Amino acid sequence: MSKIKITIFLILISTFVQFSYSDTIEIKVKINDQIITNLDIEIEKKYLLFLNPKLIELERSRVEDLARNSLITEIIKKIELEKFFDFTKNNHLVNKIEKQLIKRRNISNVEDFKKILKSKDLNYFIVKEKLLIETLWNKLIYDKYKDNVVINKEELRENIIIEFNNNKKKFAYNLSEIVLSKDVSEAFDERLLKIDKSIEKVGFENTANIYSISSSSKNGGLIGWVNEIQISKKINEKIRKLEVNQITEPIEIQNGYILIKVNNKKQIQQDINIDNELDKLISKEMNRQLSNFSTIFYKKLKKNIEINEY
Repeated sequence: MSKIKITIFLILISTFVQFSYSDTIEIKVKINDQIITNLDIEIEKKYLLFLNPKLIELERSRVEDLARNSLITEIIKKIELEKFFDFTKNNHLVNKIEKQLIKRRNISNVEDFKKILKSKDLNYFIVKEKLLIETLWNKLIYDKYKDNVVINKEELRENIIIEFNNNKKKFAYNLSEIVLSKDVSEAFDERLLKIDKSIEKVGFENTANIYSISSSSKNGGLIGWVNEIQISKKINEKIRKLEVNQITEPIEIQNGYILIKVNNKKQIQQDINIDNELDKLISKEMNRQLSNFSTIFYKKLKKNIEINEY
């Protein structure tokens, strides 16, 4: 058994023993032959609260539901990933996404990251595995669907040049998103009313956790800072009309709708490198299309998985 496996095993046993003195371990979900216990849900709640501290504003039962669903998603993805990857040999892949998380959380370095996790009663190796699952899932989706991604580079380049030559002031925006699927039986007006009420009651970030199908949902829908040149003309026209903390109306996108909140904005220099901005825009468009494929593929997997909740 590898040192990493032994370490994680000892941590889990220690946690289990500490927990069992004060609480009863109960099976809450069974996915094929794998189980989710109340202990797993408590750990996942702490992880989700670390990613989006505003979840503390939600009712305990709502956070528990989010944690349960998050674990179900994670296990279904891992079941599929284990068909293609050896988890013991791919730890190097997680470093990039770990650095992104550290940067997004304004943490100085990995050692500070570990200290913060410890203060939140979260184990670094457990979080590392969650990041690895996310990393390998993104790699699987890329390998599986990269040839299905369609990007018109010349059109994107032309759009960048047009925007750059426009004499308007240029801005960068700090954005958050809620992405909604079209593939839902509920009427859109009813769903939108439900989301509007949720935003009014618990805020945009918590509503993103509850309703958004984007991978950004765990982080309260946070996208971060984006140069307006990297934003599609359709969406940029909507965002430009907003003040800080305002939210767009639903904007139709491929296979769904998106609501965007402007967390902050700042004027930027107009000097740009066209090729660099094109690369960023291509990457963003590729990620958007791959995200759609990811959602569709996950739904197919879930249909073929036996899930029993207790």
